[in-house]
Amino acid sequence: MTKDSHPQFINSNGIVGNGDYVEWLKSLKNRYRIAGAKAATKVNAELLQFYWSLGRDIEAMNIESRWGQSVINQLSLDLRSAFPEQKGFSTTNLKYIKRWYLFYNQRDINRGQAVGEIGQQLVDQFEMPENFVQLPWGHHILIFTHSQSVDEALFYVNKSIEENWSRSVLEHNIDGNLFKTIGSIENNFDKNLPEKQFRLAMQSLKESYNLDFLRLKADYTEADLEEQLAQNITRFLLELGKGFAYVGRQMELRMPGGQTFFPDMIFYHIPMKCYVVVELKVVKFIPEFAGKLNFYVNAADELLRGPNDNPTIGLLICKSKDDTVVRWSLKNIDAPIGVSSYQLQQIVEQTINEINSDAATD
Repeated sequence: MTKDSHPQFINSNGIVGNGDYVEWLKSLKNRYRIAGAKAATKVNAELLQFYWSLGRDIEAMNIESRWGQSVINQLSLDLRSAFPEQKGFSTTNLKYIKRWYLFYNQRDINRGQAVGEIGQQLVDQFEMPENFVQLPWGHHILIFTHSQSVDEALFYVNKSIEENWSRSVLEHNIDGNLFKTIGSIENNFDKNLPEKQFRLAMQSLKESYNLDFLRLKADYTEADLEEQLAQNITRFLLELGKGFAYVGRQMELRMPGGQTFFPDMIFYHIPMKCYVVVELKVVKFIPEFAGKLNFYVNAADELLRGPNDNPTIGLLICKSKDDTVVRWSLKNIDAPIGVSSYQLQQIVEQTINEINSDAATD
């Protein structure tokens, strides 16, 4: 069998032997060989460009209407026969390639959905954005199969590139619905922060945090939640997002008169150049919480903030909240504060004593 031959698979649509199909297949093989001959550092970029052009061909040539629904299976057989060392020509992956191109061009699963300005520009140009080549194919599959719009997908593409997300981090942020939660936190930042810090705060803080990585009993307390977060600080930093550095837990804030106070957790946000005081509540938000955090933020400004630091920010993370109550509570507070909620799947763990007690009862 020559390198340009293909299996003699004949179906009811008579694909094999069709001159147009044979010529197109030959063109695909040549383009793929050219892509594969590029330098190793450009393999991913060339592969994605090839995938994009293949998806565009499938759409522009309307191959399934032209040669029948089984043409994707036939194409998979032909390409795997020509390039047996490659793993990207399975029927499943070819379907992903088709869906990937169609997704960004709003011709298939996004039909009828509204898109933002950036998304519409992409739809209009029909070319693969240059920065797409900076992500592996696996990232692209994860993004477009879990996004409801072009703008949401582009958000995850850009974040993955900017923050160098691994696939597991990307999956974590998609599962946590970062696209919808980031920038939607209830806050008073617009009145109490400089413009640049305000923009960064809105890009960095979330409306809700996913704490499912914790192991807590059903009757856990604030101390339990705080202790678990401290023990799992790496996971918590991942959930907080890029730029956070852990300063300490129950860090002493000593007043000039000798009185001391202990905020739950303190972080430093490097891009914003400011301290972030975090208070944890295992109940629904009430207005009194804002007053206490207001004090902690002012105290941190006086005792921790250096001459080159920006204003300290307060972040209150509650079990739940009423946005109207939060908004009214923050209305006349001068310290910059944001209020979020958290998600937690409780895992009830029996102690050894409880287990032994149950056994003795039995």
